Parts: sequence; C-alpha cells; structure tokens
Amino acid sequence: MTLLDDLLGDLKMESDQLLAAVSGLDTDGWETPTPAAGWTVATQVAHLLWTDEVAVLAARAHTPEGKDAWDALVLEAIADPTGYVDQQALEVARLSPEALLARWGKAREALPAALRAVPDGQRMPWFGPPMSPTSMATARFMETWAHALDVYAALGVEPERSDRVRHVAHLGVRTRDFAFSVHELPPPADEFRIDLVSPSGEQWTWGPEDAAQTVTGSAWDFCLLVTQRVHRDDTDLVASGPDAERWLTIAQAFAGPAGAGREERA
Repeated sequence: MTLLDDLLGDLKMESDQLLAAVSGLDTDGWETPTPAAGWTVATQVAHLLWTDEVAVLAARAHTPEGKDAWDALVLEAIADPTGYVDQQALEVARLSPEALLARWGKAREALPAALRAVPDGQRMPWFGPPMSPTSMATARFMETWAHALDVYAALGVEPERSDRVRHVAHLGVRTRDFAFSVHELPPPADEFRIDLVSPSGEQWTWGPEDAAQTVTGSAWDFCLLVTQRVHRDDTDLVASGPDAERWLTIAQAFAGPAGAGREERA
C-alpha cells in the first residue's frame, strides 16, 4: 500500500464518522451553531464538500479541459480573495440536507480517483503553492478532522481519538516556518525536536535529538492547536526555548491568513 492509499483510507474513515453523525439530523440539527463563529453544522459540511470538489478540479488541471475549469475558478477567487472560500461554504449550506449529503457523497467518491490519476511527479495547482497528490490528501484529512470536531462539539458527540491524527501532527510540524511567515516573522534557523505521545501511547518524534529547542506533550493537543481548535493555554504542550514557545502561539497547519483561534476555557 502506498502512502497515498493509506491517507485516502484514513480520510474515508474520518469522513464516514462525520457522515454517521449528521445523516439523521433534521433541519434544526443542521442549523445548530458550531464553535466556529457564524458557521452551522451545514456550513461545516458544505465547506468540506466544496473543498473536495475544488481539489478534484485541481487534480484534473493537467488536462486541457481541467486547466480551463481550474483557471475559471481562480479568476472567481481573485475577485474576492479574503471572502471567497467562506462565501462558497455559506452558499452551499443553503441546500437541503438531502442535496447536501448527495453532493458531498459524489465529491468524496470523485476525490480518490482524481488524486490517483495525477501523473507521477506532477504537482497540482492550488491557492497557495502547488501540491503533490499526497500533500493534498494530507490537507483534506486535516480539514476533515478539524471541521468534524466542530460538528461533534455542536452535537455533543465525543470524537474518536485515533492514531490517524498522525497526518495532522506531521502537517503541523511541516508548516512551522509557514506559520512564522504568515505573522511576518523570520522562521527559526534551526529545527526543533518535537516529541509527542499518540492517542494509543506511541511516541512520535520529529527533528534532531540534540535540538536546542523542543516541544513535548500529547499529539491530540498538538493537533488541536495547529488546527486552532484549542487555546494554547488549554493544552498540555510544553515548549523549551523562546522560538518554540512563540511557535505554539501562532501555529497553523492550514493555508491562508492566520485565524482568530479559540478563546481560553474559563
């Protein structure tokens, strides 16, 4: 099994769990507010399905027809660079629950095939730097996991704490320098040592053992932090070194501008 296959399998499991949580909701249930300000359960799912659809377009951009479709989408986004993505989620969320789930099902089915069809060694265009199919699958997993958490919080559902979050943790580590650049700060010159405990109790590590600055704690809390689903002070993460501590206040595994984050729990 390739890394892409592994990622797509884990993505399907996360999506299936979210689907199970929302499938039986009535209209009021879909309109339940989530921890993301202004977003309901419907908005969260709408965002995921729309982004899956856009990822399919990006994966097909290596064909002439696909390139035309992708270019047209980019022109729409350029017209509203700060609000375009959110506006698409709000518009799609106006669909009936049945139509929303049907459209999401088609997007979920189309994405794996589209990613596998990208020619070897070719990167896909995106709103940020071009991405490999593996990187895109990782990003889709991260977003699905993070937005599902908002839905579960709204519905009072306890999320499964599985080691699939390693994909999120890996992306969070890899985006360290990006997080500094988003805040117009110079990235640290040296790597950090990241030492996290997985939900199953495994030790996950990144960076040299003799690094001067370190981050330790639970992988679950780290993943919540890099997706901005928790306030820094509500995690068990311990940073050694000023740059490592600064990183934990600005970390983000997602593209685009820094979000507002979450308030500290009272």
